[in-house]
Order: sequence, then C-alpha cells, then structure tokens
Amino acid sequence: MSVDEATARRALSGPVATFSPDASLLQRESLSFWQMSMRQLRKDKLSLVALAVLLIITLLCLGAGFISDNILGVGPDDTDILATFAPPSSEHWLGTDGVGRDQMARLLFGGRISLAIGVFGTIFTLVLGIAIGMVAAYFGRQVDDFIIWVINTLTAIPGLFLLLVVGSLFNITPATLTILFALLGWPFISRLVRSAVLSLREREFVIASRAMGGTDLGIMWRHIMPNILPIVIIATARRVGILILSESALSFLGFGVQPPTATWGSMLTKAQQFILIPDGRHLVIAPGLMIAVTVLCLYILGDGLRDALDPRLR
Repeated sequence: MSVDEATARRALSGPVATFSPDASLLQRESLSFWQMSMRQLRKDKLSLVALAVLLIITLLCLGAGFISDNILGVGPDDTDILATFAPPSSEHWLGTDGVGRDQMARLLFGGRISLAIGVFGTIFTLVLGIAIGMVAAYFGRQVDDFIIWVINTLTAIPGLFLLLVVGSLFNITPATLTILFALLGWPFISRLVRSAVLSLREREFVIASRAMGGTDLGIMWRHIMPNILPIVIIATARRVGILILSESALSFLGFGVQPPTATWGSMLTKAQQFILIPDGRHLVIAPGLMIAVTVLCLYILGDGLRDALDPRLR
C-alpha cells in the first residue's frame, strides 16, 4: 500500500467533521403582509416626509381655535378697517385682507374646512364605491349590467357641469359639498373595486368558503374585502387631494362654500382680485401654497403606499 493510500484510509476511518449551523441562522422572522408593507414604507424617506408634513398641517388646522385665541389673539372673522392689506408682521403673521381680517387665522380655519371636505368626502365615496362595486362583481348578470349602466351614465356627464348646476340651485355648505362629492365620485371607486372582485370571486378560497356554506355577505366581508383593501388605501390618498382641488376650483368659479366661511379655495378666489395691487399680493401666496403642498404630499404618499402594498414592486 502506498503512502498516499494509507493517508487517505486513515482520514476516512477517523471521526467525521460535522457542521452545526448557528441556531439564529435557522430562525426566520415571519412577517404578515401588512408588516412587510409597513417595513417597506419605512424605507421610503420621501413618503415619510410627506406624511409628516400632512400630519403637521392637520394638527395646525385642528388646533385652529386654540392658536387663534391664545397665540394670535384674533378670530378668523374679526375685522379691522384701520389694518387693511397689512403686510406680514409680528402682529399679523401672514398680513390682513381687504377688510382687516387676519390671514393666519383664516388660513387655519379654512384648512379645517378644506381638509374635512376632502377626508369625509373620500370616506363617503369609498363606502358607496366599495359596496356597489362588490355587489356588481359578486352577483353579476342583471345586477352587474344595471350598475355598469348607471356608472357609464354618470361618467358620461361632466362632473364639473353637475357641480355648477347644483351650486346654482342650492346654497352650498361644507356638508352639502361633501355629500355632493361622494355622490359624484363613487363610480370611479366602483369600477376599481369591481375589476378586483371579478378576479377574486373565482379563487379557490372563495369557492371553498361557498362550498362550506358561507353566506354571500360573509364571503364578501371576510374573504374579498381584506384582499381589496390595498387598492382602496392607495385610491384614498389620491382622492383626498382631488377633492381639495375640486373645492378650490368651485370656489374659484363662485359656486363653492359661500362667505364668510373660509376655505383655502375661497381665500384664493378672493385674493385673485387683489393680485394687481402691490399691498394685496401677499394674500395669494399662503392659500395657494397650502393647496399645492397638501395635494403634492397626498400624491407622494399615494405613490409610496402603492409601492409598499404591491408585492410585485418590491
């Protein structure tokens, strides 16, 4: 036997070296869909900045009464003829308008109305859109045909035209405008939900639940609703921005929330007649900037939520 063969035989006959991996390497963190989505969202710095800006704006508007009474010392409708078109100063942080009303106070109270219209209008829109879209797709046939006919009819009529007609017939209040936005905005959400439910209703877990005796309402609530929530969440952020812009457009045309109630849109509309006056140009900046920043942050947050909630984009 050669030396190499003897060495090889002794190596094979000796104790076999074993590899024992670290136990921590074998333990994998189990995350749910929502936990993975939130982890992905936390990595998106731009979306987090947009969310922080929206929270700051919302808190300032919610605390408009406290800020107005304890810091500014003036109400949104208090007038001072001797201080008309006052420039920004320590007494009036954003200046005053043509009748001496403090622009900072009006901006905060107006933001409360504009954000409320956007948020509650979106909530009512989602409730109607989700319910009608799920019913249309789940039951199909005549129900789906009738709902699609209604959606196509409403979509064919320009929304701005309907808003102008209603605004000319009735006195528009924030509550009226919120309900009106909801009644005109649900077709878009219904189409979105319907397309998602059409692909879900034939999945194995829905068929299995139906075979086990699940009711239609229970299947839609327990099995279909959780699967369309990501789509709904993404649409929500964009919808709030769209409604804020719509309220501003209506106010610009003179059919929005009527004075003396302040909104960002009505403030911008009132300020546009003073844009050629050197002393009144500052009135345009604050409401226009708040509308632009709020809507931009909502769109950025919507894009971030889309990236976080869509597994295909990870």
